[in-house]
Amino acid sequence: MKVAIVGASGAVGQEFLRVLDERNFPIDELLLFGSQRSAGSKYTFRGKEIEVKLLQHNDDFKGVDIAFTSAGGGTSKDFAETITKYGAVMIDNSSAFRMDADVPLVVPECNAEDALNRPRNIIANPNCTTIMMVVALQALENISHIKRIHVSSYQAASGAGAAAMAELYEQYRQVLAGEKPTVDKFAYQLAFNVIPQIDVFTENGYTKEEMKMYNETKKIMHTDCEVSAMCVRVPSLRCHSEAIWAETEQPVSVEAFKEAVKNGNGLQLEDNPAEKQYPMPLFHENCDDVYVGRIRKDLANPNGLTFWLVSDQIKKGAALNAVQIAEYLIKVGNIK
Repeated sequence: MKVAIVGASGAVGQEFLRVLDERNFPIDELLLFGSQRSAGSKYTFRGKEIEVKLLQHNDDFKGVDIAFTSAGGGTSKDFAETITKYGAVMIDNSSAFRMDADVPLVVPECNAEDALNRPRNIIANPNCTTIMMVVALQALENISHIKRIHVSSYQAASGAGAAAMAELYEQYRQVLAGEKPTVDKFAYQLAFNVIPQIDVFTENGYTKEEMKMYNETKKIMHTDCEVSAMCVRVPSLRCHSEAIWAETEQPVSVEAFKEAVKNGNGLQLEDNPAEKQYPMPLFHENCDDVYVGRIRKDLANPNGLTFWLVSDQIKKGAALNAVQIAEYLIKVGNIK
């Protein structure tokens, strides 16, 4: 098994290295690629030092079975043909191909089989907020069809990259030292603040991030469910949180949904209000699953439930989901 990581020096690229090792992913040879800035950097994987190669339009991907790409949409579009030219399956973490009709958008807990139909040999990894939401929604959908979702996300600095995480640390230091905080990766100072904007605004007043949740949910779950999202940047480090209001065709009891979460794939129930037990970003960094709590009936809708989610944005929201897609392809014999 010959595996490549494109964007190896970024936050998600580094997470790929950790996840592949943690899960004992079968790798005979690992190639790392990056930009001019990161080429030449060296990283250790399973005791072997690997040097990052400059990503170029050449034959470096000949013989590669799986390429995990996380270097931005522009790079993914530019190099997709080069990466897949000799048969490599490109599992892309950018937004470049997510809504293309001939590119499957996959969360293994929901629609793993979609990965088998990939005319361009590209599989898209969904947006981090969508991934964690649909893992939980699938457990509810299995009980009764979901008609409508309202979601408010509380998104960590990691969603804007490693430099954004470093900026948050620096902003806290600067504010506490009485210095003017550096603002570069966010629209405003994030330390001691929340910002109700992620990505740019579209003509309908929603941001691109919010529209990703709307469109991607429909594609992944093959559903007519309507989704309305409000995405907010908060000063947590790498775990996203979401508050969800879901309306189903038939009423679903709190107990039934809790049981579905307990038995669901990629889910952990953490819901004991009497003991102040509920998911929080502070406690779920580096965790694989989506944590669900605060499950209750929606007082404004007889067919509604509301609940709270937390998941690691870099892990399940990015690298882990992509690796799970590759694991599925190997399991079903769709790749050697």
